[in-house]
Amino acid sequence: MAVSYSNLWKLMIDKNVNKTQLKEAAHISTNVVAKLGKNERISLETLEKICKALDCEIGDIVNIVDEEQ
Repeated sequence: MAVSYSNLWKLMIDKNVNKTQLKEAAHISTNVVAKLGKNERISLETLEKICKALDCEIGDIVNIVDEEQ
């Protein structure tokens, strides 16, 4: 199984938030934003920070996908 953050990027577009604004609002590092861009796994604590900053649920930003897709 793999992680996809495609819904996060769509939500950010809908809310007119760029990566820098997300980084500052969620108090996350540039490295975390880079990991998100590569669909790498990040901690649940970080996901919570992002959800709080964007006023959303974890399911709104993360998808678990089959690695074959």
